[in-house]
Amino acid sequence: MLLSELIQEDLVKMDLEASNKWDAIEELVDLLISSHELRLTNRAEVVDTVFAREKSLSTGLEHGLAVPHGAVECVGDILAAVGLSKNGIPFDSLDGNPARLVVLLVIPKGAAQRHVRTLAGIARLASNQGLRQRILEAQSPSEILEAIYILEQEEESAGQD
Repeated sequence: MLLSELIQEDLVKMDLEASNKWDAIEELVDLLISSHELRLTNRAEVVDTVFAREKSLSTGLEHGLAVPHGAVECVGDILAAVGLSKNGIPFDSLDGNPARLVVLLVIPKGAAQRHVRTLAGIARLASNQGLRQRILEAQSPSEILEAIYILEQEEESAGQD
């Protein structure tokens, strides 16, 4: 599943307030709740699951990207929320840099294959320096969505050649 298929404007937070990864995760879970993608009654299950995953192995990748995620019983399809941090959030990233782009994924248990493909797609997008720059310089959620969509279309076209 493509990131552009998961994200809508109300699932993008332009300025995360969090100063640590735990608060960032909670902020993005709360964004899913306020956008009516996730029920408030499922908040604890999602937060606990994503925290447990993060404690076992950090989801901080390289290039200022973190992809906290977890598989839960309470969702029927993959949910995603995106947050930007101007100052960066320590995420125990592979390259030691703080995360400026945080993509939260909440995956239904049993959807491991889709989950792996979605994560791989996000990692590919994030490895594109031009895209990262466009996202970090974006002034609105619609600019972020447009940048992601354009790159995904370019990748899809290149894959068909």
